[in-house]
Amino acid sequence: NYIRDLLVLTVATQETDGFRRFLRSAKHFNYTIKVLGRGETWKGGDYMSPPGGGQKVRLLKSALEDIQDENRVILLVDSYDVIFSSGPRELLKKFQQAKHRVVFSAETLIWPDRHLEDKHPHVREGKRFLGAGGFIGYAPNLKQMLSDWSGADSDSDQLFFTKLYINPEKRKSINITLDNKCRLFQNLHGALDEVVLKFEDGRVRARNVLYNTLPVIIHGNGPTKINYLGNYIPHLWMFETGCTLCNEGLRPLSGLQSEYPVVVIGIFIQQPTPFVSVFFERLLNLKYPKNRLRLFIYNQELHHEPHIRTFLEYHESEYQDVKLIGPEEDIDPVTSRNIGFDMCRDDIDCEYFFSIDVDVVLKNEDMLRILIELNKPFIAPMMTKPGRLWTNFWGALSADGYYARSEDYMDIVKGRRMGLWNVPYVSHIFLIKADTLRTDLKDPDLFESATLDPDMAFCSKVRNKGVFMFVTNMHTFGRVLSTENYQTNHLHNDLWQIFENPVEWEERYIHENYSKVLRDGLIEMPCPDVYWFPVFTDVACKHLIEEMEHFGQWSGGRNVDKRILGGYENVPTVDIHMNQVGYDKEWQKFLLDYAAPVTEKMYPGYYTMFDLAFVVRYKPDEQPALRPHHDASTFTINIALNQVGIDYQGGGCRFLRYNCSVNAPRRGWALLHPGRLTHYHEGLPTIEGVRYISVSFVDP
Repeated sequence: NYIRDLLVLTVATQETDGFRRFLRSAKHFNYTIKVLGRGETWKGGDYMSPPGGGQKVRLLKSALEDIQDENRVILLVDSYDVIFSSGPRELLKKFQQAKHRVVFSAETLIWPDRHLEDKHPHVREGKRFLGAGGFIGYAPNLKQMLSDWSGADSDSDQLFFTKLYINPEKRKSINITLDNKCRLFQNLHGALDEVVLKFEDGRVRARNVLYNTLPVIIHGNGPTKINYLGNYIPHLWMFETGCTLCNEGLRPLSGLQSEYPVVVIGIFIQQPTPFVSVFFERLLNLKYPKNRLRLFIYNQELHHEPHIRTFLEYHESEYQDVKLIGPEEDIDPVTSRNIGFDMCRDDIDCEYFFSIDVDVVLKNEDMLRILIELNKPFIAPMMTKPGRLWTNFWGALSADGYYARSEDYMDIVKGRRMGLWNVPYVSHIFLIKADTLRTDLKDPDLFESATLDPDMAFCSKVRNKGVFMFVTNMHTFGRVLSTENYQTNHLHNDLWQIFENPVEWEERYIHENYSKVLRDGLIEMPCPDVYWFPVFTDVACKHLIEEMEHFGQWSGGRNVDKRILGGYENVPTVDIHMNQVGYDKEWQKFLLDYAAPVTEKMYPGYYTMFDLAFVVRYKPDEQPALRPHHDASTFTINIALNQVGIDYQGGGCRFLRYNCSVNAPRRGWALLHPGRLTHYHEGLPTIEGVRYISVSFVDP
């Protein structure tokens, strides 16, 4: 029954996400909580900038005056960054084992006054410095301890308690000790590496590996706050159940589309980025009524103006509103973020701001709806980079406020743990409630900092305002492109992205049925030992033709050819070699990744070595056909780049020995045939229009 003697006091002047998390954990273990200072303005200073917290002492002192019971045990803790990982019974038992009337939490680091270090009593093992963020004691002793307080609200509580503790007479008469080995209190400042998660039956707690203790109260003091521990303790995520909170407080969007919340989507283009036209295609495909969307587009790159212009030309009228800031307006990136936020803040109908950097690949068309339904003030979808251990969030912060890998990071990234994760940093894409932008995050300097880059400055301000940033990995949302080696000196620069962004390149340029070629045997044999299979999308064919015509230096189709070894071409065509447009390495990679697997299956025993590759143009008034010939190859890969009957009439390829022709080459399909001896062949005349093919000689 002594549990009823325990009263928990905490100071909270506003109800933050952290405060609600504290109350949830307290309720889970049936603690009796009394909140002091509700409705007061916090004058106790910011704990990040020392000193402060005197207001806490004043409120505690007046609360204790009403308590007459000598046996009453009082626990005083902060709330915004505190969670309970066990119940009052264990807490009181450990307090009694400490054999003192007042027990303070212990710290690894001394603050706010380093000069007092020598005055702290030495301990054989454990931490020797006092932490004011948590202490427990009998009411009479606490009253005695606070009787001398007469400071201002902005004075330091930490300094006041430290001076009492290092004074041997006071320490003895009040009977104070420190919880040196973190049996009751775990302060995380300067102690991140000491603590790991411990999964038990039906609950999770923290274990201090340095002292092998199980602290009851976890206090995320210092810049790291609670870090990732708060996503688990005491029962928020367990192996048995997964996420226990993910279905709480949702906002289902099941009603009329005309009642969907209005969202301002901010799109930020700050550097040359591949696949920007694809970005706008994906934006169009988001399943969300466009008349409830307003677009804010910030573009710093002249290179991308045509992509934006094309998108707006066709689709601007579908959206509720579009605001565009172009490179000529000379507005810096930070200002643009604020203008975007204001477009939502100042519009009474706006309920959300959805911020997206243009290097984000929006794979999930339901993304916006999913994020809104989760109903968090700040939420980001998890994004990855293919083949790299990279995401758009950090699992934890290091002591100096930079990246630290949390123990659960890999499991979240790989999808072994699914849920909603409160994290210290997100980038590239996030959804934020307009109400949050109008209240906690209304400052105009959210992105400004003397030392941090804008997105780190932003996240640090969001954290310090007590707004929780969540990331969700409960769905697959998309990925982030690599922008490192993006060259802008071609017509279709995305063609060159096969090394940097192979996944994106494949989606754009490789035929949707290509995967069936080897898996389901989607290979036709129109003539003996001639194989035919789909490899390129229409877009790939179009881009290749346009790239060649843009380059424009077609050979004259004569025998003398300085581009090749020996300078003489026996069977000349009107063509451009891949290396003339700087596409030879990329073409070789394409052949190795997409053609070689097929050739090695059809012609076993050949290791595919590529020699010459070029694009040929046939037209009636230039070179309409090609006389019978052997190729300078063991076998040849010939891809049709446009469509017979639409782009040209006639054309095709005839193998003389078999008297067999492929008369209707399909655009994007590759013809694979032996080059010498058996497959003597000719190019049939193109009688109208222009026909383009790409030709690759293998194993010359």
